[in-house]
Amino acid sequence: MIFDKATIKDIGVLTDLRIAYLNEDLGVISDENLELMQASLPSYYEKHLNKDLMAYVARDEMDIVSCAFLLIVEKPMSPSFITGKTGTVLNVYTKPEYRKKGYVKKLMTMMLEDARAESVSIIELKATEDGYSLYKSVGFEDVVAKYYNMKIVLR
Repeated sequence: MIFDKATIKDIGVLTDLRIAYLNEDLGVISDENLELMQASLPSYYEKHLNKDLMAYVARDEMDIVSCAFLLIVEKPMSPSFITGKTGTVLNVYTKPEYRKKGYVKKLMTMMLEDARAESVSIIELKATEDGYSLYKSVGFEDVVAKYYNMKIVLR
C-alpha cells in the first residue's frame, strides 16, 4: 500500500470517491444533483487541490482505495486559533473491501503531521459512530462549547 497526496491526475478518482462517500453517508443522491456534482467537482479539485485542499490517499498499486481530505481556511486570528489557520476534515472514505486495515489511521497521521508543519492551529471534523474511536486514537477530542452548532441552507 502506498500512502501519499493526490495529484491533478487523480481528479477523476477523487470525484468518484466523493460521490461514493456521499451516497453511503446521505443515501441516494438525485439524478440532478449527481449530474451537477460530476460536472462541477473536477473543476473544484483543479482549483483547490494541494492549495487549500489536501487529499491524502492510500493506493493499492495504482488504485486509490482510501482517502481523507483536509480543507484549510485562514481566518482572522483569535486565541482559539492563534495562527488564523483552521482545518476541516472531509470525505474520509475507504472502499468497503479495504476497511478495518488501518489505512485511515495512517492517512490521518500524515494529515496531522502536515497540518502541524503548515501551522494549522485547530482541525475540526464531524465523526460518525464508526469513525469516532479512530479519531479519538489520533488525538481528536469531543468539543464542548457554549455555542450552538447551526446552519442555514441557501440552495
